[in-house]
Amino acid sequence: MIKVTLIGTGNVASHLNAVFTKSDEISEIEMISSRGDLSSKLERKINNNGESDIYIIAVADDVIASVSQHLKNTNKIIAHTSGSVAMDALPEGNRIGVFYPLQTFTKDREIDFQSVPLCIEANKREDLELLKKLASAVSTSVHEVNSEQRKSLHLAAVFVNNFTNHIYQIGNEICTKHELSFDILKPLIAETAHKINDLAPIDAQTGPAKREDHKTISKQLDQLKNENHKEIYKTLTASILNTYGKKL
Repeated sequence: MIKVTLIGTGNVASHLNAVFTKSDEISEIEMISSRGDLSSKLERKINNNGESDIYIIAVADDVIASVSQHLKNTNKIIAHTSGSVAMDALPEGNRIGVFYPLQTFTKDREIDFQSVPLCIEANKREDLELLKKLASAVSTSVHEVNSEQRKSLHLAAVFVNNFTNHIYQIGNEICTKHELSFDILKPLIAETAHKINDLAPIDAQTGPAKREDHKTISKQLDQLKNENHKEIYKTLTASILNTYGKKL
C-alpha cells in the first residue's frame, strides 16, 4: 500500500483525492491546505500518522517552490503536479519528482481517470518506479516525461484545450448576439474532436481558409464588429493559409 499526502485543496488535489481514495493500492490519503502554518500541519500529520511515502504538491505554479520548502527535511518523495514547472524547483538534495495529470479539471465534474495521461518524472530510478506504481493504480496511461518535454506538452495543451475553449466562447457570443442556440454547434464540435482519432490534424482541416475562399473570408471579416474577434479571425486564417502554402 502506498501512503500519500496531498498538499492543496484545489481542482487537481480534489480530483486526485477522489480517485486515490477508490484505489485498493493506496492508503492513508490526506489532504492538507497549503494555507496557514503548513509546517505545523505537516508536523502534526507526521506525528499522528507517520510519514507518507509520497507528498504530492497540488498548488498554483508560483507557490510550488515555497510550499515545497516545508518538506525539505523529509526523506520521502516530494512531487508536484504542474505541467510547466521544472522538477528542480523542488528542494535540492531531496527525493523529488513530478506527477502531472494531463487533463482539464473542474470541481464537481467527474473524470474517468483510467484514461487520463499521467506524466511522471523523478531524480532516482527507485522513486520513478514508486511514482509509476502510484500512477498505474489509477490510470492505464502512464508516461515517463522529462521536464523539458513536459513544458512542451503543457504548451501544446494550452493550444488544444485553453485556446480552443476560448474560441468556443467567441462562437457562443456570436450565437447569443444573433439569438441562436450554441447547442446547434455541438455536433460539429464533437465531430471535429472525434475525427483526429483517425486523421492527423493537418489532414482534418476544412473551412474557407483551407479552400482559399477569399470571398467568404472577406464577408465574414465584415460581419465581425468586435475588433478582438476580428483580429483573432485574421490571425487564425493567416496561420491556416500559411500552413497550406497560401497567403491571406
